[in-house]
Amino acid sequence: MQRAKRLDLIPPYLFGEIARLKAEAVAAGRDLIDLGIGDPDQPTPPAILAKLSEAARDPETHRYDESPAGDPSFLEACARWFRTRFGVTLDPKTELLQLIGSKEGLAHLCWGYIDPGDVALVPDPAYTVPKVNTLLAGGTPHLMPLTAQNKWLPDLSAVPTDVARQAKLLFLNYPNNPTGAVATPEFFAEAVRFAREFDLLICQDCAYAEVGYDGYRAPSILETPGALDVAIETHSLSKTFNMTGWRIGFAAGNKDAVATLNRVKSNIDSKQFAAIARAGGWAMEHVNNDRTLDLYKRRRDILINGLNGLGWNAPLPQAAFYVWVPVPPGYTSMSFAKDLLEKAGVLAIPGVGYGENGEGYVRMSLTLTGDENGERVQEAVDRIREHIPIRWTV
Repeated sequence: MQRAKRLDLIPPYLFGEIARLKAEAVAAGRDLIDLGIGDPDQPTPPAILAKLSEAARDPETHRYDESPAGDPSFLEACARWFRTRFGVTLDPKTELLQLIGSKEGLAHLCWGYIDPGDVALVPDPAYTVPKVNTLLAGGTPHLMPLTAQNKWLPDLSAVPTDVARQAKLLFLNYPNNPTGAVATPEFFAEAVRFAREFDLLICQDCAYAEVGYDGYRAPSILETPGALDVAIETHSLSKTFNMTGWRIGFAAGNKDAVATLNRVKSNIDSKQFAAIARAGGWAMEHVNNDRTLDLYKRRRDILINGLNGLGWNAPLPQAAFYVWVPVPPGYTSMSFAKDLLEKAGVLAIPGVGYGENGEGYVRMSLTLTGDENGERVQEAVDRIREHIPIRWTV
């Protein structure tokens, strides 16, 4: 039976390929230092586990969730958290929607808005889901290059006027994956003006909002005056509370966009297990994850200082848990990642996997299983020093 032709438009899922390479190395008995996929290595805080256990023992959570937009207690907690964290008041009945992780929310926004031939404005390099699902929906991604010179922010003024007028969606992601860049309130204000001018919807992925260092607190685009008219923002508990496998998040913002996304989802999924939603909502108001953030910061400092000692000139990222560094002269992102893996036993993600403008970079994650206090990160730096010949002039 022939598969749908739309699948030929997309490459294999990046992290699936990385998982395959990792499995081969492990099967060969390699001691692999995995700086690849950004998956928190620390456990979910015990208080959240206890709350899940309590909620799971309630038979009411075992049935279909027939609420309009998600478990009401979860959405009400999201509204209170949003007001406390960002100073933005949202109606939990019309401006919030429970998600099975922010990834599915981003994907289903494409399906809710993109018809064949429509345009979505997509950053490059970027998390692959918006681009891929624009293609699957029959649309055309218009790539907005992110560059170091522009602090990894898209230059909205460079989008051709005819393209902007065709576009339905503008995707943003700050704090950013893969670069770790952050957005300023001034940039968000520019994006809102742009969306108003060209009558499009901003889809801001804010999954890393609570992963910040040295006092940095990421803003929400919904803090921007007028943003509720033109923007929807996705949030995730995955990175906030080490809950990637729980698959729980939410969308917030423009009520028409929330309703459109809900219409798609209500015909595809039956919401998350209510016990997970209730535990997650409780966590948002009662738990912090400072211990994990302190560990990420320690790893960040060891990795950046170590790489800079080998000739890099990488800044300390303010947010997210990624280090985005240029490859040395003579390498492509793929060849450098391959040398790291084969010669040093260090797994990093080639930047080209996030788009053509990611060429020349690799992404290293600060989530490292088996590292207790930064010692494995230091070992990664030592292995690079010992096994990878680096010449910063050619």
